Amino acid sequence: MKIHCTAVRFRFKIAVVDDRGFFLTLQAVRRQLGAMPSELYLIRLIHHHTRRAMPGERLWTARELGSPAIVRFLRARNREGCEVYLQPFAGDRNAGYILVDLDQAAPAVVTAMRADGYGPCVVAQTSPGHLQAWVHLSTSPLEPAVASAAGRLLARAYGGDPASTDWRHLGRLAGFTNQKPARRTRRCFAPWVKLVYAAAGLAPQSQALLQSARESASSPPPPISAPHTSVPDAVPTIAAAEALNIYQACLERWRVRERFPQPDWSIVDLWVARHLLSRDTPPARVQDILRLASPQFPRRHGDPADYLRRTLARAGGPSLPRPVCTAHDSASAPEAAASACSNSTGER
Repeated sequence: MKIHCTAVRFRFKIAVVDDRGFFLTLQAVRRQLGAMPSELYLIRLIHHHTRRAMPGERLWTARELGSPAIVRFLRARNREGCEVYLQPFAGDRNAGYILVDLDQAAPAVVTAMRADGYGPCVVAQTSPGHLQAWVHLSTSPLEPAVASAAGRLLARAYGGDPASTDWRHLGRLAGFTNQKPARRTRRCFAPWVKLVYAAAGLAPQSQALLQSARESASSPPPPISAPHTSVPDAVPTIAAAEALNIYQACLERWRVRERFPQPDWSIVDLWVARHLLSRDTPPARVQDILRLASPQFPRRHGDPADYLRRTLARAGGPSLPRPVCTAHDSASAPEAAASACSNSTGER
């Protein structure tokens, strides 16, 4: 009888803890949705190990998504190892919300955003030291090019991740755990995605930012002069060790080797080139980084100098999408390395 009573008390304690966790998650979800109102929301569940999205993806209203039954369902998938990502949905346009991925941001960055008139409506801590901020710029849908340009402007101004500025980029839904192994605590627990701030409202300077974004989206990209590397004795613009560090940092940040067992290094070179050029790296320096750090370069390229020139030309052209939007681009990364985006999946 004593053993039976002990077992009953133990099960009761587990039930109490689980119920408390459920209500905390339910509250966080409702607060986040209330601060970023939208007619529909896209929820994507991506398993942290396989990086594959669960089938059956659908759209939810705020009422549906904030219901106890749906929250219990999402909590169950989260415990099974799925990341829970969110995006206000407006079809083939942006719903008016721009995600700024403040990876290892300074503590005062959100205060600076508010002071400048770009205060977020939602700030979530995806793991200690990592923040995601949603900035509400428009009550009507935005053109993809304008939304992406606005994301780039905010990321550049406040130290956001430039690879997470795509107009379809997903952010994490508060109240669930971050399953990324790199974000585990010292005791190997998955950290909770915490809601730091939530208050609905347009950013005061939203119209000024959108005007700048429209001008940026409509202006053609500057022509990129071909670097002069055909001269055998040309002096490199960067040391080999530094070039390797830069290239490897891109591979680690985008989890290239994890996502693609046999990467197409020509496509990865293109990603790296676009990323570096977006950060105003001189073309000659970008070329030297690829030449010195790309795996097994020149591989099978008959004319390495021409290959580098063509890669930089493609990286600067308007017809290709941006390289890695990761985790969290438009959708889960495809199996082949042909996708140029890694994260409309969110990450962080």
